[in-house]
Amino acid sequence: MNFARQCLALLRVNLAGLIERPSSALTILVGVTCAVGALVSMLAMGTGARRQEMGDVRADHAVLSKTGERPGQSDIPRDEAAAILGLPGIRKGSAGEPIVVFESMTFIEGRRRGTRTRIYFPVIGVTPTITEYLPEMRFTGGRMFRPGLQELIAGDSCARQFTGFELGDSRLIHGVAWTVVGHFDEDEAQQCVVYGDVDSIMSAFKSNTYTSVGVMLQSAADFSAFRDAVAANPALHLEALPERAVVEDEFKQLNAILYFVAYFVGSIMALGATLGAVNSLYAIVDSRRRELATLRAIGFAPGSLVVAVLVESVLLAIPGALLGSGLAWILFNGLAASPLGYSIRLAVTPALVGLGILWALGMGLLGGLLPALRAARIPVTTALRAI
Repeated sequence: MNFARQCLALLRVNLAGLIERPSSALTILVGVTCAVGALVSMLAMGTGARRQEMGDVRADHAVLSKTGERPGQSDIPRDEAAAILGLPGIRKGSAGEPIVVFESMTFIEGRRRGTRTRIYFPVIGVTPTITEYLPEMRFTGGRMFRPGLQELIAGDSCARQFTGFELGDSRLIHGVAWTVVGHFDEDEAQQCVVYGDVDSIMSAFKSNTYTSVGVMLQSAADFSAFRDAVAANPALHLEALPERAVVEDEFKQLNAILYFVAYFVGSIMALGATLGAVNSLYAIVDSRRRELATLRAIGFAPGSLVVAVLVESVLLAIPGALLGSGLAWILFNGLAASPLGYSIRLAVTPALVGLGILWALGMGLLGGLLPALRAARIPVTTALRAI
């Protein structure tokens, strides 16, 4: 009998014998299910966060900030900002004006509904061109703020998560009451986003500089020419970055924390499940010492025993992987969570399911390796003494 046929014959015997040892198989199944379910569920936070971060990112958007400074933390004087409007490659709006959004950011305090938890989030002063810069922005109630007035528009998530953001509510900004006049929806965004007139906000804080500038280009292909024009203009001390690069840098630390926690928890669960699989497979091998030694005595190669036990371990892990991934999808896909104060809608994707299956296969191989080697080393004399 060749090696492949030996492996198949042993595998059939091993799997048929599981009926007599259901507790061992159940231990492996439950352990792998828990480990894969925990890993996929935790990684779903990172996947959901990235989906939200990148959901509205556009290839034809560029962000300007002071050279060497992060967007949102720059100080861009008004005279430099005015020079941006004449740069090449900028798309014109319905009124024939360049679609450029000048921003100034400040922070206000909010309280979560039903709790006393306080959280600070930004109020972003913008120019009215924000509605053309963000075409996905849809008003669900009220109206757009009027330039020069102390008026705010808030994302729908603000009204859901925090108090004081209903239409007509007032918010204090630097001791001045600002009225919420509109609600809007921004597709993937789950964070509370509040906009106001940039000139009014800068006036309230006696500021004369913008913190960043957003530009809509005629097409993504115009970015290089636009970036070169910014660098070549002696009146500008700014650098242009693609919006994707800015968003990735902004959320790099949060994503790193989420993925570290996911793999840390998943690794601990996987270690426990692997040890459980090792113990169960050791018990199976020990209960079949005479049988395995007899197979050695009649000509089965040690390598075929190793392969058969490893494949048995992997086949027991696969149902656990599918079950764990399925439970993660049923229980957590689309669920809202707020780690580190950041609102995330979890996303269990096919890629995560595939990763969970690979994770389970690795657990199966590691869990079956030592018992497989033990099975191959059982001496033939064990069977002869039994006879």
